[in-house]
Amino acid sequence: MTDSKYIQLKKGEGRTIKAGGAWIFDNEIARMADDIKDGDIVKVYDFDEYPMGQGYINRKSKITVRMLSRNIDAVIDEAFFKERVKRAWQYRKDNVDISSCRVIFGEADFLPGIVVDKYEDVLVVESLTLGIDKWKNVIIDALKDIMSTDGIMIRGVYERSDAKVRLKEGLERYKGFIGPKFDTEVIITENNVKYYVDVENGQKTGFFLDQKYNRLAMQNLVSRMDKPSVLDCFTHTGSFALNTGLAGARKVLGLDASELAIEEARKNAELNGLSDRVHFEVADVLEWLPKKVEEGAKYDVVILDPPAFTKSRDTIKKAAKGYREINVCGMKLVRNGGYLATCSCSHFMDNDTFMSVIAQSARSAHKRLRQVEFRTQSADHPILWSADESYYLKFYIFQVCEEE
Repeated sequence: MTDSKYIQLKKGEGRTIKAGGAWIFDNEIARMADDIKDGDIVKVYDFDEYPMGQGYINRKSKITVRMLSRNIDAVIDEAFFKERVKRAWQYRKDNVDISSCRVIFGEADFLPGIVVDKYEDVLVVESLTLGIDKWKNVIIDALKDIMSTDGIMIRGVYERSDAKVRLKEGLERYKGFIGPKFDTEVIITENNVKYYVDVENGQKTGFFLDQKYNRLAMQNLVSRMDKPSVLDCFTHTGSFALNTGLAGARKVLGLDASELAIEEARKNAELNGLSDRVHFEVADVLEWLPKKVEEGAKYDVVILDPPAFTKSRDTIKKAAKGYREINVCGMKLVRNGGYLATCSCSHFMDNDTFMSVIAQSARSAHKRLRQVEFRTQSADHPILWSADESYYLKFYIFQVCEEE
């Protein structure tokens, strides 16, 4: 190894990247060059000096190296990042509606540490690591240039690098404009539903694009039913509720604990001319559901789209309990022959565990389930095999039947 900036793995380590992943942890490294600075591109070698590729390093983080290329001789410069951006954009054009979509999804687009969402003619950037922060503006400029060739002129870029995970990288949390200021409330259209998206103050980057086609699946289901009643739990800004309202539901109720989210949901209902049929309430769903079960309330369709109940492996058991509680209640609130949509957005809650939780819930509720559909996140959030963290959303639609 004659490279000035390199790391060498311990014998028997590097299992993640050898399996196709992108991360090298601090306890896997045997030694490294003396002149390395955090944020540098380093060459990675196995214990026997076999070349593994290149990535950027940050010794402040337990994920010390994030791989950029498997080619030890690749030139990692502006042209390298522009090519990655070009491929990411082409993938979206091939697979999804690009009016509003995720255009870069970190490791799954071989650009670890950065997320970029497009809302009509606005980009929202979330930079999570020191190494990618150094290339952030190159990536943004490349996106704007490439989109312009398709006639898409980006009028503004907003940065939402305010996630806590930046602190683990030794970075401050930050949000603000990249370039000229603009109106940060953007109107988007998805599945023929219009939404106000607050890219400055909304959750994450302003909207949950990953459920796009799951919302469409519910829209399609409800459109074939005879004017059903719908309960949408953890509605956030009303997306599932509005899709079912647009599809012809006679009465829709959306619940969320956030007053700000419910205020936005009501604005979205008005924007779509659905305020007469789609209503929203501020409520603690975990308390609201068992009360309604006790009252004997029934709905034709119940949707459960909770926030991630677990963000680490250590809390999976506690999370499973929470999922069981809401699914038992959800099943009991569905009329015989009605439908339940239920999901988990935590990658730590793997599909086998989630399936087990749903099965346990059905037994507890004394219901029988007929699976209609199983779905994952929208294709603009690609699942990279061997990078487990890229697969997180599990979405089921069931018909709920009485035990008879």
